[in-house]
Amino acid sequence: MTKLEQFLIRNNACPDGLEFAKNLTLEQFWTTCPRGDWILWLFAKMNPDSLRELTLAKGHCANTVRHLMKDKRSIKAVDVAIAFGEGRATREELDAANRAVAVDVSYAVDVSSYAAAVASYASSSAYASSAYAADAAATAAVAVDVSSSARKASQKLTADICRKYLPLEIWDQSKL
Repeated sequence: MTKLEQFLIRNNACPDGLEFAKNLTLEQFWTTCPRGDWILWLFAKMNPDSLRELTLAKGHCANTVRHLMKDKRSIKAVDVAIAFGEGRATREELDAANRAVAVDVSYAVDVSSYAAAVASYASSSAYASSAYAADAAATAAVAVDVSSSARKASQKLTADICRKYLPLEIWDQSKL
């Protein structure tokens, strides 16, 4: 059993993620993982003090469904999340954007706008599960195109985004 598998078991990884990671090193997982939500989850578990980097990746994942966001507050929350991740916004601005978008989530009227609002909420929340931004983006994409290929394409897109903004060099591999 690899160190990664042991870490995933200790941290209660989902069964599908655990099965995917079977016999993989962290580098193999990071390189081949088909789902952004899994990468975000693992990064958050291994790097609990990396809020800026995590928020930047979550913001870019949520940005993939920007076109489905019906309320300006959702769009602003994604923009603030990205700005926070880049060091151009404060934690107070991030928290304010998160509080504003929480209202947007409760008023969403269809599945795609709800999922898009959830994605923006998760991207701007320091407290929401890290995986929500990517998973909600995939859900929003599927609400528009109900094919399983749409979900897989969205998951792959968010995985590629995570690899871009969460390069393996910044991971705290001592946690394994």
